[in-house]
Amino acid sequence: MVIDPMIKQFVMAFAFFWASFDAISIELNDWKKIEAGAVGQQVYFHAWGGNQEINRYIQWTKKELQRRYRVTLHHVKLTDVSETTSRLIAEKTVGKEKGGTVDLVWINGENFRSLKKNKMLFGPFVDALPNWKYVDTSLPVFTDFSEPTDGLEAPWGIGQWVFIFDTKKTPNPPRSFAEVLKYAKKHPHRLTYPRPPEFHGTAFLKSLLIELTNNDPRLQKPMSKADYDALTPSLWAYLDVFHSLAWREGKQFPSGTAETLQLLDDGQIDLGISFNPNAVYAAQAAGNLAESTEAYAMEQGALSNVHFLTVPWNANAKAGALVAINFLLSPEAQSRKGNIAIWGDPSVLQKEYLTGSAKNAKVFKSISELHSTWTRAIENEWFKRYGSH
Repeated sequence: MVIDPMIKQFVMAFAFFWASFDAISIELNDWKKIEAGAVGQQVYFHAWGGNQEINRYIQWTKKELQRRYRVTLHHVKLTDVSETTSRLIAEKTVGKEKGGTVDLVWINGENFRSLKKNKMLFGPFVDALPNWKYVDTSLPVFTDFSEPTDGLEAPWGIGQWVFIFDTKKTPNPPRSFAEVLKYAKKHPHRLTYPRPPEFHGTAFLKSLLIELTNNDPRLQKPMSKADYDALTPSLWAYLDVFHSLAWREGKQFPSGTAETLQLLDDGQIDLGISFNPNAVYAAQAAGNLAESTEAYAMEQGALSNVHFLTVPWNANAKAGALVAINFLLSPEAQSRKGNIAIWGDPSVLQKEYLTGSAKNAKVFKSISELHSTWTRAIENEWFKRYGSH
């Protein structure tokens, strides 16, 4: 059969375009071509969906990505990112090396380490992002829960674990976990924390362990059984007492930060919990908390980390995911995210590139996260001891 030369030339050009784009999507050496390849892509963004201010911000991002780049963002709302990790492991197990169902993930340190270890991440890509130049690299953006990021995830914001209280109802809140226990004894059934493995609940356990062990340096290293056996007994002893004095006598726990803030606003508990020191302002603006509420950190400081965005190795829309990440790192998107009336998430950019209230976001003295290997062990033991309540 004779093929028309014009048709043959078109077919060859089309094949060359896609072969070239596939190479570029891996080599990351031409951002304009990546933007061109992103046009029309559907990006499935797996991100925590437990906060209405965050969800509204992601909806704004969706509109902007569609308007500017013709990329369609779908927010797949999670209660815990481990759901996505399990899905990706299942795809890896069946050999789904292309056309994956997850394109972009708001990841945490424990799950990042697992995916990195199993070579299930795309990249390194961060140096190729045009907006990387705005990032404040004096922040801990090169490690995640003590695990080197190696360019496989991009920083998105700064998390700090804090309590929220009503200054009119609780003018002198406890400033340490030792004081928390004293407060619970004096005011039984007025304190609680989210049910692990929800990350605010797990952060409660880690913050408590840090205080009980005087921030033992072994907590920042890969966990060994000997270290676990030496450092955790005080944690379980504390919780045994605290739960008997907690809201619902420790037989029920809130599902997450949103429920703790609702319970605080309803007057059922005295301390809400957030991983954002500025979340109180957005909640007040939305009418979900009284104007008299404030955030505070413990005397030891606030458990702090940078939270990240990453792309799975088999993502179906890698170009669209990279365009989305780059936009989310833009001064405009970071300033909006840092606006205390919108989200208030502290920015990872250099201050000079930010505008509005994002430029002066409140940040407390920080304490470092535990090594990621401690997280699962603590969660599993918590579930054995208290999960059936």
